Amino acid sequence: MSFTRSRRVLWLFAIAATSTLLLTTALTTMLPKPASAHGSVVDPASRNYSCWQRWGSDFQNPRMATEDPMCWQAWQADPAAMWNWNGLYREGVGGNHQAAVPDGQLCSGGRTQSPRYNALDTIGAWKTTAVSNNFRLRFVDQARHGADYIRVYVTKQGFNAASQPLGWGNLELAGQIGNTPASQWSPDPSGVSIQIPVSAPGRTGRHIVYTVWQASHLDQSYYLCSDVDFGGGSTTPPPTTPPPPTTPPPTAPPPTTPPPAGACTATYQVTGQWSGGFQADVKVTAGGSPTRGWSVSWNYNNGQQVTSSWNATVSTNGTLVTARNTNNNGTLAAGASTTFGFLGSWNGSNPVPLVSCTTTS
Repeated sequence: MSFTRSRRVLWLFAIAATSTLLLTTALTTMLPKPASAHGSVVDPASRNYSCWQRWGSDFQNPRMATEDPMCWQAWQADPAAMWNWNGLYREGVGGNHQAAVPDGQLCSGGRTQSPRYNALDTIGAWKTTAVSNNFRLRFVDQARHGADYIRVYVTKQGFNAASQPLGWGNLELAGQIGNTPASQWSPDPSGVSIQIPVSAPGRTGRHIVYTVWQASHLDQSYYLCSDVDFGGGSTTPPPTTPPPPTTPPPTAPPPTTPPPAGACTATYQVTGQWSGGFQADVKVTAGGSPTRGWSVSWNYNNGQQVTSSWNATVSTNGTLVTARNTNNNGTLAAGASTTFGFLGSWNGSNPVPLVSCTTTS
């Protein structure tokens, strides 16, 4: 092989190697991946961590739009908010959290890194984690920063998490820890973790748990919303020494009373909300026997109005709204369900009303 030809071969090899390196770097940069530092609440999961858990490997699936609409709108707004679920923080707050994070923007940390996390402030029926009135919140610190403090707040009873913007006045302190270096946290596969006891007596139904983590390495404050559903009762950690086993006396299962024949029930859920408008679904479930038709009614006491509907014929008389089945969804087998939906307008507040369901012949 001549010297000139050898140089040409080496030159072509260098071009190929450089192209391969550039392509690999580009793909590595373009492919979505979760951040590898900082931290977040993982149980009950923060909003963006929860969305990443459920859809991170399938985030382009259109089923999310109907099965998990609040996560869907967040993914559409900025997928990086989920891939960087552990990077929702502000710097230089100096402990003045209420001044740095305005009401209505708590879940985005005051629109930190705007617009990345803005969609986390969207009002609606976010998926919830079931908790008791006494539970332990688990926080993972991937970067091992440790904490100057962690404060855990819970919304007050009566706050409607599905229809009201979250403000500082809606929160009550329910648990906290002080200065705790990372060396005192528990080992975790992704870093270190710590559990904070939380007590929220008197809470029932849907609520928001709001966590403020003041990291120790810098003046860096994390703001995290977790959506929960209080089922009542309390949970206490198991004792370090288990008690001796006991054999309870056999008991008969409690009697159950089936719904009356022909009865039906209905549940109302706000699935999305924006300034002046909202979307809701109502699920109708037959009782102990089939139905030939059904009618669902509720009262709007805050000026809301239905503007359009599907899978039901909706009429309004003053504050009373009545929805009746269409020709193709009135007949339900015992225990079977159907769903109708509608768009509406609101001004001021949009609480979930009490609904009633009756069967028609």
